[in-house]
Amino acid sequence: MPDILITENIRGAAVDALCSRFDTTILPDVWKDSEGLYKLVPDFRALIVRNQTQVTADLLAAAKKLVVVGRAGAGLDNVDIAAATKAGILIASTPDQNAISVAEIALGLMLSLARMIPAANQDTKAGNWNRHRYLGYELYGKTIGIIGAGKIGYLTARRAQAFGMKVLAHDPFISRDNILLSELNAELVPLDDLLARADIVSCHLPATPQTFGLLNAQCFAKMKPTATFINTSRGEVVAEDDLLCALKSGKIAGAALDVRTKEPPKLSELEQLPNLILTPHIAAFTHEAQDRVTKAICEDVARVLDGKPAQNAVNKV
Repeated sequence: MPDILITENIRGAAVDALCSRFDTTILPDVWKDSEGLYKLVPDFRALIVRNQTQVTADLLAAAKKLVVVGRAGAGLDNVDIAAATKAGILIASTPDQNAISVAEIALGLMLSLARMIPAANQDTKAGNWNRHRYLGYELYGKTIGIIGAGKIGYLTARRAQAFGMKVLAHDPFISRDNILLSELNAELVPLDDLLARADIVSCHLPATPQTFGLLNAQCFAKMKPTATFINTSRGEVVAEDDLLCALKSGKIAGAALDVRTKEPPKLSELEQLPNLILTPHIAAFTHEAQDRVTKAICEDVARVLDGKPAQNAVNKV
């Protein structure tokens, strides 16, 4: 009987180890074929996915033998957790394994905006030497506003503090004795206060009904005209049309997006903006983070198939 179906491009030594112990099928493009996926899943006891495979209630209902879904990554917006729990299917994820990489790219994007690195690189490679065009600003002494003070938000704030930045944090689910606040001397503030005071706003929110489109025209209107906005979390939390207007009108000075509302996105006015940096959802894509993610999810799937509890279970079944 087949054991594990991997529906996306998930490779590495941990996958090889899994294949040596279990009957594992790797089909990295099957997530694009929902009909084909529905025909496959009834035979498998475990499913390993990233963020592209839509693990819906219908798919889970079709997977009669399924006992565990391993989500290689932190986000769970593509997995119907309630339906899985009702069906007695355990969901495992990797909530912290890519946090360092995401925090590092957040700082990289801050520096890129502050020093106009992408534009300076492109202009210089074109044969120019426009030193005075690229007069930037330091991160030192600036205020960073962290929206979402989980592990990634904490690590981003910690790195920002090393640059000599003051840290503001907004998260309705943390208390004032949270590690981010106590270790980094960060100030927990309402969202409106954070937006008004921060020189850089860095977003680290999950995609939920409560966060959908949370960063909208009203939020951008509260920010300083010299402020920049960075999103390395989920594209759905930003109203992209509102961000476009804020950038075009000069309401905010710049932005960087690693994630989009729809991925891959269609070309739009956003791609033409000189004060916007875009990257293709690569925040967690480092060798180190992917090794940690793959190892953790493979180990948890193996544990469940062996009748043991998962280390990073999302639900209780």
